[in-house]
Amino acid sequence: MISENVSSRLEFADLDPLGDLPAAGDWQQLCDGALDPNPFFGPAFLRPYVKNMAGAAVRLAVVRERDTGTWLMAAPVARRRIGLAVPVATLWATDYSPLGTPLMHPGTDAEVVRCFFDGAAGPGGLLAIPYLPLASQTASRLTGADIGPLAIAAREKRAGHDAGAAGEAQLEAAFSGKRRKEMRRLLRRLDEDGASRFESLTESDASRGFEEFLALEASGWKGRSGTALISKPQTAAFSLEAIAGLARLGRVRIDQFWSGDRLIASLVLIEAGGQVFSWKIAFDEAYGRYSPGAQIALYTFRQNLALPGFMGADSLAVPGHSMIEPLWRGRLETGTMVLAQGAAGSLKLRLATADLAAEQALRRLARSVRQRLKR
Repeated sequence: MISENVSSRLEFADLDPLGDLPAAGDWQQLCDGALDPNPFFGPAFLRPYVKNMAGAAVRLAVVRERDTGTWLMAAPVARRRIGLAVPVATLWATDYSPLGTPLMHPGTDAEVVRCFFDGAAGPGGLLAIPYLPLASQTASRLTGADIGPLAIAAREKRAGHDAGAAGEAQLEAAFSGKRRKEMRRLLRRLDEDGASRFESLTESDASRGFEEFLALEASGWKGRSGTALISKPQTAAFSLEAIAGLARLGRVRIDQFWSGDRLIASLVLIEAGGQVFSWKIAFDEAYGRYSPGAQIALYTFRQNLALPGFMGADSLAVPGHSMIEPLWRGRLETGTMVLAQGAAGSLKLRLATADLAAEQALRRLARSVRQRLKR
């Protein structure tokens, strides 16, 4: 579906992300140059996900210039419950891609944002953007577009780390004193069984590294519980295709920790626009006494800081993650931005945010119960 904006400068397109898009190159170009990067909304990741994993009708909402065809804003959208009961149009961020930042051209203005909202929200006049980094330029432009009533719900802070001097200070704070001594002592003990080493695999080596990651993940508790990526055909197909596509673009790095010829920890990272996203981690439980997860996280921290043009890292981890938060000392605040329009906009906004708050309360209760059961 294509509809013109009243200004005649813009048009909104509702596209099938799996279709034969004549502007697929424009999609990737927007992803590459977005105001704030989101590799999960680009074709290399989104197409395999929708093909193998999406249980809803996910559409690609696009605003482009009518005369030139240049893509100015895009994001996958589907209709689903925002919390327990209220269905709304929602940008398609998931547990496999907990980042809802829409792809936004640096030249995007308020008119473009309003055109995107009108098309993506549909007749319901309500649009939710989950996992939106609240300090981002994209969030600022969304709030400045003056669409109508707006609320930020489900605020959370997750681990990450900064670049430059701030990042160096965070690394020093995480790897100083007792922790530095202990981690080095563990490495020395590990070396008694076989020389330990770290490696970073990129480009053509990344696909091999990902296959090694999959085997390592499946050998542990995720394999036993059936939640490893290769435990189900659909997650295996999606992840292999997505990582292969991102690797061809030079966007994947696999950090590895070895003891002799045995891989004992691996971290899958996706790089875009100067940002590094920590996607998946696995470690060998038989080597748990050597803290392989913490060792690889600290190695990755140092590797990130050495990257040319590095601007920051997002762990994508759940808030309160016991392993990553003491090591990656930066914090990224995200929230669900809910935008409404129309005569009943304020009422719809209140209903949606109340529904989301109820669902979040149940999640916190379930998390608390699980933690108690582990004690």
